[in-house]
Amino acid sequence: MNIHEYQAKALLRSYGAPVSDGRAVTRAEDAKNAAGELDGPLWVVKAQIHAGGRGKGKFKEADAGDKGGVRLTKSVAEAADEARRMLGRTLVTHQTGPAGKQVNRIYIEDGSGIETELYLALLVDRASSRISFVCSTEGGMDIEEVAANTPDKILSFTVDPATGYQPFHGRRIAFSLGLKGGQIKQCVNLMGLLYKAFTEKDMEMLEINPLIVTDSGDLKVLDAKVSFDSNALYRQADVAALRDETEEDAKELAASKYDLNYIALDGEIGCMVNGAGLAMATMDIIKLYGAEPANFLDVGGGATKEKVTEAFKIITSDPNVKGILVNIFGGIMRCDVIAEGVVGAVKEVGLKVPLVVRLEGTNVEEGKRIINESGLDVIAADDLRDGAEKIVKAVKG
Repeated sequence: MNIHEYQAKALLRSYGAPVSDGRAVTRAEDAKNAAGELDGPLWVVKAQIHAGGRGKGKFKEADAGDKGGVRLTKSVAEAADEARRMLGRTLVTHQTGPAGKQVNRIYIEDGSGIETELYLALLVDRASSRISFVCSTEGGMDIEEVAANTPDKILSFTVDPATGYQPFHGRRIAFSLGLKGGQIKQCVNLMGLLYKAFTEKDMEMLEINPLIVTDSGDLKVLDAKVSFDSNALYRQADVAALRDETEEDAKELAASKYDLNYIALDGEIGCMVNGAGLAMATMDIIKLYGAEPANFLDVGGGATKEKVTEAFKIITSDPNVKGILVNIFGGIMRCDVIAEGVVGAVKEVGLKVPLVVRLEGTNVEEGKRIINESGLDVIAADDLRDGAEKIVKAVKG
């Protein structure tokens, strides 16, 4: 689960991290009062969307101006005017794709004098099953280019969970970033509280870009991007309350309510599969036969008829879907349950695209009987290869 920058900063502030004072607004008429509560003399107005690259982003609407999603202003009135220009408009960045995201929130904060921009991140390193620190002297909007072109400028190391964070970790980061004097102590303390926040709040990623050295020589968190482990939200009620459902894909949101593992993709063939490994293999073989999957969808081993029905509805709600492949290998998941769910969903929402069904495993004969006696126009497949070949052929004409 992701949260907005202003929420991330409030969370980090509660742990003692140095962040600028700021106010979030959702209505243009509130922007002037919000800006007036800050000291100035500079105010930064930031679009709040769940995507990076806001500073270099462009708004689709001409009346939003052409200054991107992060704007520096020199008065309360100017800050309020820029907030009004951005609210309700669609911001397109390299992470949103061409569709962009609508800006429903604006964050206005005190400006900061910047001497140096640095990069810092904490994330879960899947290879070592440890928390990893990543830092670079090349902070700012072009960190992706730094990673691609000059990876030697990036330091990355993991923390042994047996010891947890230790001051020497912070000193290693400080020396790598070229910090001096009192900045080293600030870095050691800041890394410690960030590590504490990361572990206590079940974060998956904490990115600070940029972490700055101010013109007074102090460290400050100028931007923050945080994502959490969704599987741990049951014990993080305060984090779950920060969820902004308007920033999430409607289909993925609907799937989460039925405990379905669904990720929307850009292809044309919808997939319903049981088991993450089989789902990945199904997507791979669809690509092998010349098409693109429209989604990753794992209904899991304990799916009910109702969950399968909802899964089918989610797939068919995607206008990009030109065909559907149901690929079930029954183990814990029974083929007859899948068949009943598919039949029920088709009768409820209709079937306007080709449907290929491959069933194998537990109760497979009963599942096939349910499909065959349903009267549906279904293409049967003998195995995964056959299913992929038939659905691609049906979609490609």
